[in-house]
Amino acid sequence: MSEATTAGIGEFDQARRASLRYFNLFRLILAGVFVAAGHELNLGGAAPRTFLAVSAAYLAAVLLLGFPDAVRRIGFDRIANLQGVIDICVLAVLMWASGGYRSGLPVLMMAVLAGSGLVSRERTVLFHAALATVLVLSENAWRFVSGGTPGDFFQVGMACAGFFAIAIVARLLARRAQANESLAARRGAELASQQAINERIIRDMQDGVIVLGADGRIRHANPRASELLGIDLAEGALLAELDPALPACMLDGSCEDTGLGRMGRAGRSLRCRTVGAGDGAGGSGDTVIYLTDFEEIQRQIQQSKLAALGRLTASMAHEIRNPLSAVSQAAELLEEEKRGDMQARLIRIINDNARRIERMVRDVLALGRRDEVLPDAIALRDFIVALVEESCLGRDDERQIYRIEIDPALTFAADRAHLQQILANLVGNARRYCSGSPGAIQLRAEAPEPGTVVLHVADDGPGIPPGDRAKIFEPFFTSHPKGTGLGLYIARELAEANGAALELAPSDTGAHFILAGRSKP
Repeated sequence: MSEATTAGIGEFDQARRASLRYFNLFRLILAGVFVAAGHELNLGGAAPRTFLAVSAAYLAAVLLLGFPDAVRRIGFDRIANLQGVIDICVLAVLMWASGGYRSGLPVLMMAVLAGSGLVSRERTVLFHAALATVLVLSENAWRFVSGGTPGDFFQVGMACAGFFAIAIVARLLARRAQANESLAARRGAELASQQAINERIIRDMQDGVIVLGADGRIRHANPRASELLGIDLAEGALLAELDPALPACMLDGSCEDTGLGRMGRAGRSLRCRTVGAGDGAGGSGDTVIYLTDFEEIQRQIQQSKLAALGRLTASMAHEIRNPLSAVSQAAELLEEEKRGDMQARLIRIINDNARRIERMVRDVLALGRRDEVLPDAIALRDFIVALVEESCLGRDDERQIYRIEIDPALTFAADRAHLQQILANLVGNARRYCSGSPGAIQLRAEAPEPGTVVLHVADDGPGIPPGDRAKIFEPFFTSHPKGTGLGLYIARELAEANGAALELAPSDTGAHFILAGRSKP
């Protein structure tokens, strides 16, 4: 049994004890009325002395069993059962002494059974109903033997049926109350646990959080907010009084985003964002302010850049060492070699490796300029046609290799130099590995949604082996003996710098690249 359920049962027991106290007060008033005003209420006419004696004994029993000490000594369930039995027996005797069921005392029995249903167990309530039925039927049978009429049994039977109905309904209500108490306790425990978790999360957040009331007073603030602003954000204080230099829209929650700026006494570079809490009908009008430390973000970005630059530098040193070794060896041989054909071969080796180093340096320099983005809406078809013409050098047979299916109205938002380098790399790779037949390289574009454009570059070559598909965008990974391994890596970096995405699409034949971006800057 869970703690919440146990707590619910405990609270229900407390409710039963409170009900028993009120029920004892009802018994005390009822016994006092019987003793003091029974004759005036036309009760006890058949046996006045018996009525008075039983009423006095009932008053004494109520006083004795109503003290809390009696509950501790006897037990709650036992004393509730005992009091119910005494109530029913006393009312049965008083009904006999008052002339039978016509005295109205069976109605009081129903009230006693209803109260018993609130404080007693289920079987006990049914026992009390059965006891009341037996006593009332026995009293009516005695009167029938003494000269009563058979018609009285019908009314008495209806009253006895009412005993069971009231007992069952009272018990069902008590059970419903117990279930509601248990549910409320369980939900209360869950709410308290969730609130504690939320408070812990807010307290440990890297962002500062301030909750402002409609009057501009601080309702809540986590320690991070005080640290970022350099202010002790005490609950109930006016934020405008703590630091009047804060942005006005932050003080009154009138704007969604203040952008970057130096705020607070600490003068840190922060981004402030405000969100209304409880907007709408019945809302509290509170405002939640989020403070993001951009100095920390910039430090993390700088650390990431330095780490990436370190890895890139180490890789470059390894990659440049190989062509430099070849150049040095060719130069040494060139000094010793006298034959012209061998000299020409060595000079070719030197030139090829020098161009490889130059391409590598050029690609790294382009990567360093990835943040220098000047986006423009470039007419995609004209741009690609010009790129293809440049690579074909005016040869008609070379032009037939490319099949361009692009709507002239489509535009691609990117830096022109960056897009030139991205597409030159994709088209160059496609030309290197395609079959060379007409239509071997397909360049097509589409606009799946307004404001977006997707460019497809596919070839009919051997494709990329499954084991290499996950590594083709890694720096210095290449399957071409004269490649630098930086082309696709830099193409993806430049695409991301322009808000686009370069991906390798699944393809049964050849390689299929997708460049997705915006149609307008």
